[in-house]
Amino acid sequence: MAALPPQAEARQLNDGYVTLSQLFQGGVTRPEARQRVASRSTSTTRRIVAYRTNKKPGSIVIDTSERALYYVMPGGKAMRYAVGVGREGFQWSGVHRVSRKAEWPRWTPPPEMRKRQPGLPVTMAGGPGNPLGARAIYIGSTLYRIHGTNDPRSIGRAMSSGCIRLMNNDVIDLYDRVRVGARVYVYH
Repeated sequence: MAALPPQAEARQLNDGYVTLSQLFQGGVTRPEARQRVASRSTSTTRRIVAYRTNKKPGSIVIDTSERALYYVMPGGKAMRYAVGVGREGFQWSGVHRVSRKAEWPRWTPPPEMRKRQPGLPVTMAGGPGNPLGARAIYIGSTLYRIHGTNDPRSIGRAMSSGCIRLMNNDVIDLYDRVRVGARVYVYH
């Protein structure tokens, strides 16, 4: 598992937390990935954490190995969200910008995905049954998005085709914070 780069350090300030890996995989990881046990059953997994980084406020830092997305805030803080990430063979890393945002986005699975999963629609209108959830934040010119989900089982796991998933309440919160043009750093 890759660690966050040395310039980034997240630290939970309260007791009573376990890591997402402990919740979902039974393993133990570094303290940066701490998540309150009770939040597994709630509709939100976000919280403000102390976060030292050289990234500008308004940037997004995604640590896929820890299943965490950090929205960098001023004053050494970040909003930390628990996320689902790409499964084996669909992990990626890089630096991009938010290219656009959409509310209740239309989903058009790429041909490669439809080939792997016969029966997928060519396109699906936005709405509660759409796999992209309530909001989508498009990452550069990639096929990947940061988007919502109604499936809490996917949070903290590697099960997507490369997109970053947040609970719908969390992606709405992030959508309202992030601006088109913001940097997105993805570390695997």
